[in-house]
Amino acid sequence: MSRTKIALLAGAAQLVMATFAPAAFARVEDPAPAAEPADSVDAIVVTGFRKSLGAAREAKRTSAIVTDVIVAEDMAKFPDLNLAESLQRLPGVAINREGGEGRRVSLRGLGPDFTRVQLNGMEVLGNVDSPMDSRGQTSRDRAFDFNIFASDLFSKVDVRKSFSAEQDEGGMAGTVGLYTAKPFDYSGTKAALSMQGGTNSATKDFQPRGAAMISKNWDDKFGALFSVAYSKRKTEEQGYNTYGAGTQRASAANVVRLSAADAAKATNGELIFQRGNRLSVWDSDQERLGLTAALQWRPVENVTLTLDALHGKFTNDRSELHLATRGTVGSTVLSAPTPHSGNLVSPASVLNSIQYDKHNTIIYADVDNAVFATETRRQETKNTFDQLVLTGEWKVTDKLTIDGHIGQETSDYDIPISDKFYTEAFGGLITDYRGDTGKNTYKWDTTDPNNYRAHEIDFSATYQTTELKNAELNGAYAFNDDLTLKGGVSYRGFENSGYSQTNDDVNRTAWEKGTLDDRLDGVTKVFSQHHDQSWIIVDWDKALSKWGVTRTLGAPRSIYSVKEDTSAGYLQLDWKTQFLGLPLRGNTGLRAYETELTSSGVMAVRGVNTPTEAKKKYSGVLPALNAVLEVSDQFQVRMAAAKNINRPALGAYAMNGTISVDGTPPTVTVSTGNPNLEPYTSDEFDLVAEWYFGGVGMLTAGVFHKNIDGLVASQTTTSSLTNSITYASTGLAEGLYPGITGSTIVASYTRQVNLNNAKLTGLELSAQSDFFFLPGVFKNMGAVANLTLIDSETTNLVNGKSQKTDIFGLSDVNANATLYYETAKYGARVSANYRSDYLIDSGGFNATTYVDAAAFYQLTPRIRLSLDAINLTNEREEQYNSFNNGFGQTGAKRLWNYTTSGRTVFIGANIQF
Repeated sequence: MSRTKIALLAGAAQLVMATFAPAAFARVEDPAPAAEPADSVDAIVVTGFRKSLGAAREAKRTSAIVTDVIVAEDMAKFPDLNLAESLQRLPGVAINREGGEGRRVSLRGLGPDFTRVQLNGMEVLGNVDSPMDSRGQTSRDRAFDFNIFASDLFSKVDVRKSFSAEQDEGGMAGTVGLYTAKPFDYSGTKAALSMQGGTNSATKDFQPRGAAMISKNWDDKFGALFSVAYSKRKTEEQGYNTYGAGTQRASAANVVRLSAADAAKATNGELIFQRGNRLSVWDSDQERLGLTAALQWRPVENVTLTLDALHGKFTNDRSELHLATRGTVGSTVLSAPTPHSGNLVSPASVLNSIQYDKHNTIIYADVDNAVFATETRRQETKNTFDQLVLTGEWKVTDKLTIDGHIGQETSDYDIPISDKFYTEAFGGLITDYRGDTGKNTYKWDTTDPNNYRAHEIDFSATYQTTELKNAELNGAYAFNDDLTLKGGVSYRGFENSGYSQTNDDVNRTAWEKGTLDDRLDGVTKVFSQHHDQSWIIVDWDKALSKWGVTRTLGAPRSIYSVKEDTSAGYLQLDWKTQFLGLPLRGNTGLRAYETELTSSGVMAVRGVNTPTEAKKKYSGVLPALNAVLEVSDQFQVRMAAAKNINRPALGAYAMNGTISVDGTPPTVTVSTGNPNLEPYTSDEFDLVAEWYFGGVGMLTAGVFHKNIDGLVASQTTTSSLTNSITYASTGLAEGLYPGITGSTIVASYTRQVNLNNAKLTGLELSAQSDFFFLPGVFKNMGAVANLTLIDSETTNLVNGKSQKTDIFGLSDVNANATLYYETAKYGARVSANYRSDYLIDSGGFNATTYVDAAAFYQLTPRIRLSLDAINLTNEREEQYNSFNNGFGQTGAKRLWNYTTSGRTVFIGANIQF
């Protein structure tokens, strides 16, 4: 981050603090503090969003660790429609959106893989993926997709940013805890019904949402609660995108109309051409169902048993439509003479004129005879999640408490249909990147089916299953009010497995040779939803019927299974004491863990899948310290220091890969996952000052630092005269390939390794308050603002050389602000969330600012009308790539994707019974 940017943001932070200072001092200078409770505020109604802020503040204030909390306003009434969108209003939290809806959470600069999510005390893993390959379609990771569940099912979410020994190890960025409602939370019989209907400016469909919850509490002896949430909506993201970029070598035929200088650059391979240059639309038809049940039983006064069950189902039927260049030279505008079918051959493409920037990237090209392709893709996806957990608490004596849980969860993510139909055409094109987006001008009729020919059909399917079994037993003994010893043991059995099936290039050979008619008569329709251009797409049912194609798939491939069995134990001392005459409280502890990893998969050998398996065991001890110094009733200082770990992504462990032998003499090449990876480790430090005032007022400022070792990166090593790589050193079993033994020299070996280190330092500023110091109706206003500044540096070792860059996925600036106005009768709020640009391993994303709003009107004491608006500005997501540019360091940023998803508005009612 530049010094100028730091100075500007520091100035903005000072302005935020200055805005809230009158509220803080108004509370401090109250001439009669003893006349009213410390947290009372005259004539301000504590309901709705304000009530949620107050409950969250109190939870944060009394916590022994660095934490932030969001509390539901009432039964089935979470502050936002989406959990991720609520979390982004906390300091240090950034999210990414899919179809305009919050999907994944990044915490304090570290990506979703570093943020552990727990549901009712158990770790939860659930993926719904992205329709875009560039956003990680069918990825295998440890992240949680928050759009699986509706927010109506939850009563509280907390974010634990510092580590304590009683927490499960992992989640280096922090832990997000999700909690469903319990019957003992309410008295007697209580029920709620929420109904909403909405639409999106891009899809213009009707989007119903509904939730119902009923709870019965029999005198805190037995209770039952059931809830259901359902929603259905369509989404659309559309824009311009590419496959990436690369240096390409044009032929003499391609450059006959260029100047001698430009022609020389093009034929010498000096120029970088965008691949694809395509117009794209991603449509989704989503349906979400969530069911929860909670039973609580208190057989005796000191024993409480809770049984929680949760079922979630998220289905998503998707279509993906593209009009792209597909030249024979890297899918660019460059192409040699190209056969389409029989005797139909398009001539070589001809560049009429080009422009390129200082990085030799083509930013403008006028070309004739370019080869085009349309892609009509269909997908059906389904995620099913089930969790059952039994929790118990036994207050054995006034001093001794025993608690624990045992549970199981499964998450299946299936894509039984993921098919592509490609057509091909050729014609003229002007592609222009000189503005802030790509723009195509087509010199041929893209809506005439006679200009296209069928090219190929690809069928595929993917299946993933995640299972988790968890048991935990804890004990706490209070020696006195100031000293409590805690201890516990736990077991966690985790398995992630999956496979895929494919059948590619169906009919391609017959169409290319002309033995099968490739004309598209009667199987196409004009697609006109894209803002810039209309083109031809394929009707799947008509196309398969015309050519008599039956959808079949090959044998399972990319078969993998990763199992982790972890046993852990901890001791923790919770204490209260005095320091310089001031109250000091906190905890100190150690956590020990041991993990046994089993990774199995298949190695592709001579086109045959050969099973293989590897095992690894690792262990460690993690110290943790958290302390809170209460300087006054309103002001306290937190300090935390700990060591934590983060286990690598599941795909890095998976034993999938290839063994190939080519040439004479034979050259052996091996590429595989690495089950011998060690977990990342982090030394973590926090220092936070917190000032509380008024009913909901709070000013906090904190710094945090992490030293991270052992980040994973892909490494390719080659044998040399001084460094020979033996087959035995790969850890693969002998016999996978005939003739290869442990002593065989491997020419090239590619795998994931613990290679890189990182440092991360951040500043978090947070402020919230009612404007009770203002006169008249203005005292009903309030604001919440958060600003996080992060500076990071990763050391990447590449070919023995050290390169430094930001951590992938890290935005160095995250900021959000909410302005609200609320009375007992009505209220409204508007929120803005800013996330600065960030890198990924093949490029990055530009900064975004999302604006959302909500309003309510209390029609009767039990009926509330609501209005919710998401993405009011129709923010554009811009993704870029960086070809041949190190690890995304300063240099050329080339367009990859830009999309918009439209504005969404809901109106509805919440009824409390």
